[in-house]
Amino acid sequence: MKRLLIKVCGMREPDNIRRVEALRPDYMGFICWTGSRRNVTGRPDYLPVACRRTGVFVDPSPTEVAERVEQLGLDAVQLHGHETPEFCRTVKQICGRDGQAVELVKAFSIAPDAPFPVTADYETACAYFLFDTSCPTAGGSGRTFDWDVLTAYDGRRPFFLSGGIGPDSIEALRHFDHPRWAGVDLNSRFEISPALKDAEALSRFIKALKEQTDGKQ
Repeated sequence: MKRLLIKVCGMREPDNIRRVEALRPDYMGFICWTGSRRNVTGRPDYLPVACRRTGVFVDPSPTEVAERVEQLGLDAVQLHGHETPEFCRTVKQICGRDGQAVELVKAFSIAPDAPFPVTADYETACAYFLFDTSCPTAGGSGRTFDWDVLTAYDGRRPFFLSGGIGPDSIEALRHFDHPRWAGVDLNSRFEISPALKDAEALSRFIKALKEQTDGKQ
């Protein structure tokens, strides 16, 4: 089994960003949506250099995304609302930095007893998908959906598993498998308060996940 990617989302405080960056996650998420308690206004005094900076948006305008890509030096853009495939393609075209294309991640909400999201039309624009628990706040609920529904996903794009993953999720992750599973998205269950992560808990989790992954190789 290949190494899973680690994305730590909902970051904002400079010292906390430094501590989490030292754990070497692959992606660090900054929420650019005023409806979130983790919303990042302006540019933090420190931004990571050792992982891919990811801006998280909910139904933004293309101009808003482009401005934040420039302001935060984003390497990736995560769209977490009702964005259409056409919108994703537009964002991919207009958002770039130093001639380097910005990686696009499209999030899909999973709700109990609801049809599995239609993802095929998004594949040409997106590098990854992200499957999260459906909730009124567009993420950060701390609740886990039934991962068994992902057997319905037969697309080509790799995906991040999100929604309620916490310090006690290692055993459940050990039993989960999917050919397109690329990584995990960590947020509210590792928080001391909104946008402030427990770096020690993250360190223990990342170490355990790495040991688990290495054991499957």
